[in-house]
Amino acid sequence: MTTQPRPVYVIGGGPGGLAAAAALRARGIRAVVVEKSDAVGASWRRHYDRLHLHTTRRLSALPGLAMPRRFGRWVSRDDVVRYLEKYAEFHELELVTGVEVTRIEPDGDGWILHASGGRELTAAAVVVATGFNHTPALPDWPGRDTYEGRLLHAADYREPGPYAGQDVLVVGVGNTGAEIAVDLAEGGAARVRLAVRTAPHIVRRSTAGWPAQRTGILVRRLPVRLVDRLGTLVAKLSVPDLSPYGLPRPTSGLYSRVREGAIPVQDVGLIDAVRKGKVEPVPAVASFEGTDVVLADGTRLTPNTVIAATGYRRALEGLVGHLEAVLDDRGRPRTHGGRTPPQAPGLYFTGFVNPISGMFREMSLDAEKIAKAISRRLRRTAA
Repeated sequence: MTTQPRPVYVIGGGPGGLAAAAALRARGIRAVVVEKSDAVGASWRRHYDRLHLHTTRRLSALPGLAMPRRFGRWVSRDDVVRYLEKYAEFHELELVTGVEVTRIEPDGDGWILHASGGRELTAAAVVVATGFNHTPALPDWPGRDTYEGRLLHAADYREPGPYAGQDVLVVGVGNTGAEIAVDLAEGGAARVRLAVRTAPHIVRRSTAGWPAQRTGILVRRLPVRLVDRLGTLVAKLSVPDLSPYGLPRPTSGLYSRVREGAIPVQDVGLIDAVRKGKVEPVPAVASFEGTDVVLADGTRLTPNTVIAATGYRRALEGLVGHLEAVLDDRGRPRTHGGRTPPQAPGLYFTGFVNPISGMFREMSLDAEKIAKAISRRLRRTAA
């Protein structure tokens, strides 16, 4: 290991942060991972029990350590956590847990990190890996704050047992909402409805043994219009028309939607559940009134529980929002991977994009690019 006076600090002990730290260490650069919880993989530990990676085991491993074959092709949440724990141990990563970095400020050629307990950490460079799913986001629906029913975010959902025999409305038809709806239907809920604002693109997780992820890798560099046309053709051949059940085919192209941040829904039972009437698509939520949920078409529902699968915020404003041109108008980093903002050299981001080629794979590629870029930067500053 080198003896540079200031280490590289990696903020976040999830897969992106651990991968970046391991790649840096492989280049002889001291990297310190700072994690606000008491263990690595905190966000994965909080996810619902049913969750599996939608990407294959072989294409989801982080740099320097394969995922064990016993995990199967689609790795479960618990096995992801086990893998991250083993990854940190295998690479002998330097971890500081229970410390939250709240603000980053430039300091000459490096950075100062303000952290909990009044700590000030000096860094040669900083990698922000606080996660795509950081802070649960609830839409500001009219009447939400005075709603008399039970409303929770999908971040608080674990398993279907507590909802057995209940009428449940799941809001949001991304991968999380679709999977929770299926989990509830299979787990004993009396009725499950799925509120849909925009019809999603649904893709088979695997077709004849060929995973959708590999298709995503092959097409991600192709022209958007071409991929949109291919996506429409594949959907017609592999996904039945669910319009009679209230879930029409989307009007916009698959890749066009991806470029806007909307990832296709991987089918893990939604198609069958909708066709069998176990999950009922309904219009989007418009407002809440007393114990009623008012839908966009004026229909009123009185479910026992509303589960909002309405996404997360990156919540980077307090950390880096004061730095010029680092975040876009939606609070997302303007750069990722080996690229650093021109106005903030030495600051890197990973894990804030969700490509169709797979998030774990993207973070693995980012880790190598970040390590290479930081290595070059440290050589220049030392010269």
